[in-house]
This record gives sequence, C-alpha cells and structure tokens, in this order.
Amino acid sequence: MKHIVKVDEIVIGHASPLVLISGPCVIEDYDTTFEIASYLKELARQLDIPLIFKASYDKANRTSIDSYRGPGLIDGLKILENIKKELGLKILSDVHSINEVSAAADILDIIQIPAFLCRQTDFILEVSRTGKPINIKKGQFLAPWDIANVVEKVVSTGNKQIIITERGTMFGYNNLVVDFRGLKIMQDTGWPVIFDATHSVQLPGGAGTSSGGQREFVPVLARAAVAAGADGIFLEVHTDPDRALCDGPNSLKIDSLKGLLLQLKAIREALAV
Repeated sequence: MKHIVKVDEIVIGHASPLVLISGPCVIEDYDTTFEIASYLKELARQLDIPLIFKASYDKANRTSIDSYRGPGLIDGLKILENIKKELGLKILSDVHSINEVSAAADILDIIQIPAFLCRQTDFILEVSRTGKPINIKKGQFLAPWDIANVVEKVVSTGNKQIIITERGTMFGYNNLVVDFRGLKIMQDTGWPVIFDATHSVQLPGGAGTSSGGQREFVPVLARAAVAAGADGIFLEVHTDPDRALCDGPNSLKIDSLKGLLLQLKAIREALAV
C-alpha cells in the first residue's frame, strides 16, 4: 500500500508533484533566515513547486565543541514561528532530545528525526505521539531495508504521517556514498521518500574540526534521485555558503537554485508520461 502525507495543502508521495524541502542548515540570525525563506517562497511560487521551509534552531551534533549550534530552542522556535506567520510557509526542523518535543510540536508542521538518532526508540516514540508528520532521516549507518524497523516504531503510536529521507551512507573515512537502489527499497515500505542532495555530498568531519563537502556534485545527485523516483528533494541553501556558520561546503548558493529546480521538475513530469 502506498501512503501519502498531507501537510495542509501540500501532498507528498505517490504521484504527487515533486516537493522541495529547503532552507539554511541552521538559523544564524532572523534577517538572514527571513531573507532565504522569502526568496524560496517566491521561487517556489514562480515554478509552482510545493515548498517546506527547513532551518535548525540547534545543531546538537556538530563536529567540534566550538562549532556554532544555533540560537537554541526558545529563540530559534520564535524565529521560525515569526517566519511561519509572516510568510505563510510550512516549517520543518529537527529535534534532538525528548524535552524539546512538546515546544517544537507547537510550532513545527513537520518534526525531523536526525539521522544519528533514528534508532533511539524512546525518542522516536515521543516525537511520534505528537501526531505531527515525521521526517525520518535514515542514519548513515543503516541499510535501506532497516528503515522498516524505524517506521514500525512510529506506526506503533498510531501516527501514519511518515516521510523517509535518504542522506547517504558511510563509505570509508570522512565520506558518504549514495546507493540509488535504496530509494526504491525504502519506497517499498509504502511511505514517501525524500532525497537529501546536500547532506549526501557532505564529508563528515572532513575538515578536521568541521565537516567538508562537495557542493559541485549536488545537481548530479539531485537529478539522479528524481529520475530514480524520489518524491521530493532536500536542499540546504545560503546567500553566501562560503561564509555559512554550518554546512557551508555542502550548501548551494541560493541564486543557483532556479535552473536546477526547473530540471528536477521536468524530470519528475517526464516520469509521469
């Protein structure tokens, strides 16, 4: 059985239009986050692509103790709430502990399970009990068929609003690889699958005290994923990726998006012929 996930008017999965999940890796400040969100909203309107805005209020899994993590739960959720109200966007962010779940659920439209926490049973159950749509990032250490066990934990709470996101698999030291067979394997669980094209080119810890990345390969992997049947694409973007406080090396410059999105939309539409 193929499921779809509805976030008000946005429908994800099966034969629905390609969905874009996009935004900066982390909230740096209100103005930068609002600028990116505004740009994405207008671009999505021009291209008629459903948009879910993503930004993290706290990155609890940074490489170094000195790495920038974000404004934190209270201030970060306030920024996301204001952007949601002012721009009318659907909002996705990740939670990293059980004590964040209630506050986050009051603001977020989709709650994301970080890849490194996708096997934490109690945490997953607590997030699932909110009844909110859940985006499960498949851990870099999981085979694609193992995601069925994570999905089962969510379904056990009665929550059937589930999205799965592929973000690459560990391949040697400081590197990831994408096996596109995994998209089909995970879709065979019945749930929509998103491809995270920017985290899949990340080089975890590859810069010593931070992660590196190869953003030049993002368009290549994104096109391949949509051609392989991904239900949506996840792209982290920034106005100036080289100065971004988190994940700059694997983020795209925001003004480079239009051409790529036109290609991805055309590929998706070609599959429906």
